[in-house]
Amino acid sequence: MENPNQPVEIKISDNFAGGEYANGMQSVSSKDEFLLTFLNIVSPSGRVCSKVITSPGHFKRMVAVLNDSLKQYEDKFGIIEAAESPKKEIGFQA
Repeated sequence: MENPNQPVEIKISDNFAGGEYANGMQSVSSKDEFLLTFLNIVSPSGRVCSKVITSPGHFKRMVAVLNDSLKQYEDKFGIIEAAESPKKEIGFQA
């Protein structure tokens, strides 16, 4: 049986050491999964830079962490205005 207090070792592949900039995202869900597709859009084109598939329970936990991080950021640096969404549909539609 796993010990919940034992640290989890996280490994990262050598080809994944850097990060990817994303300025767009699409979300599709089913009863069992959420699919998040992150996009790097530089007019007039864009590219998919990452996809994440997760369960609804993990997705809800991630949203809570993101909301908490956003609140802490705004408490420290001020309110963020949401970026405008593109005027037209980019790429593909779900």
